[in-house]
Amino acid sequence: MTNQSAEFGGLAALVTGGASGIGLATARLLAVRGARVAVLDRPDGMEALKAAGDSAVGEWPDLYPVAADVTDDAEVRAAVAEAGRTLGRLDIVVNNAGIGAAGTVEDNDDAEWHRVLDVNVLGMVRVTRAALPLLREAARDRGQAAIVNTCSVAAIAGLPQRAVYSASKGAVYALTLAMAADHVAEGIRVNCVTPGTADTPWVGRLLNAAPDPAAERAALNARQPMGRLVTADEVAGAIAYLASPLASATTGTTLAVDGGMESLRLRPRPAQ
Repeated sequence: MTNQSAEFGGLAALVTGGASGIGLATARLLAVRGARVAVLDRPDGMEALKAAGDSAVGEWPDLYPVAADVTDDAEVRAAVAEAGRTLGRLDIVVNNAGIGAAGTVEDNDDAEWHRVLDVNVLGMVRVTRAALPLLREAARDRGQAAIVNTCSVAAIAGLPQRAVYSASKGAVYALTLAMAADHVAEGIRVNCVTPGTADTPWVGRLLNAAPDPAAERAALNARQPMGRLVTADEVAGAIAYLASPLASATTGTTLAVDGGMESLRLRPRPAQ
């Protein structure tokens, strides 16, 4: 049951892309800290979660599944409305749904660019647009509401073979700042996290498709100064901080969870 004295006690959140990876870790953490959480994902994502034997959605107290594809505005509006009815309010939106893509500007056709931008950028626009009336109501009632967008270190550090993905996350970074400016007077805070390479199902599929998965994992580990991939739980912790009422003076901010990838410039490690 919800602990009203907990950090998120009495608050309601919507987490998109919540059936796996960073989204699922975030939904769980917010629920553990007292929030009631609507987990939005595509129907096939929910089914995959159930098939894997994970009891997080639908069986955990205070976690509620809502199905929608973020590329479909009608589905998004219906899902956000359902979340608002189920939870009775909406104080927090975590825009986490996204897809990856590999290649240079030569490697992907227009259709792939449209697909990635549609999910990673317009998906956030659709969810936020649908949720704003509920967030405004929450801000009037409690003095604040929060939006946290999942961005990427790819938005601010040039990575090879990630042209379309980097472009989409660069747009998310700029969108976060614009949204923060637009809604600060309404009491709605908007921030984003910029994870480095995270140990998520998408990265797992990328590694499995590599000619030498072990070598590719070693290379990804090595390019982050901490020498390892970021975990979904570590990113979820950063999202929870930005969503928390304890961060009530924080808006228009980017919180890096990248193992030092963007900011540190270390000497090469000696060969072992």
